[in-house]
Amino acid sequence: MKTITLIRHGESEGNVDKTIYSRKPDYTLRLTPNGRDQAYKAGQLYKRIIGNGKIAFYCSPFFRTRDTFYDFREGGDFGADKVYLHYEDSRLREQEWGQRLGVGFDSEMESIRDKTGHYYFRFPNGESCADVENRISSFLNTLNRDLEKPGFPDHVAIITHGMAMRVFIKRWFHLSVEEFELMKNPPNCSFYQLVKNKGKYDLSPEFSFLTHPAPCNEFQYSRFESQFR
Repeated sequence: MKTITLIRHGESEGNVDKTIYSRKPDYTLRLTPNGRDQAYKAGQLYKRIIGNGKIAFYCSPFFRTRDTFYDFREGGDFGADKVYLHYEDSRLREQEWGQRLGVGFDSEMESIRDKTGHYYFRFPNGESCADVENRISSFLNTLNRDLEKPGFPDHVAIITHGMAMRVFIKRWFHLSVEEFELMKNPPNCSFYQLVKNKGKYDLSPEFSFLTHPAPCNEFQYSRFESQFR
């Protein structure tokens, strides 16, 4: 079995108190005690899924994703003999919210974003989801090269953020913007898992799409429904 698993970070300070963005930079937010417990249990679940194979970890460099990696690794008892690679890549970071974070949580602007659509909307001095897709596409080029290296492990774990996960799936399966707009962020420490079906590794829909630990009813992929469900 060959897998690529996307894991959202555990519950963070920003998930429970949105006003904290006016006091702390986004990248410095840490996990809550509940978030650490989520990450530990997610590691246990991941270990049950993949067994004893080696893992290549790619992580966002934000503090909450670092925290998630360490608790996830402890929960799965992934020692040095199991971690083939642990690499932080800034292309996996959260969508940049720009001025919004400098003045506190701007619910009015977020409401405008929700009405006009997530993909093309750009917060002042921030990023749109289209911008995020550009850097995720660049990351996929790196991942594809790594997958072709001799001895590279069968299991890849990517610890990142909800929006980055959604964009990754859009890019991987070549979803339309309209299909992307139907997606919502998965719960903290939920998985998107791509399981290899056939052929060599490449960036194509040769992977089945699974969600863990529970189905995400928000997902409605009209053209790919039979493959994803």
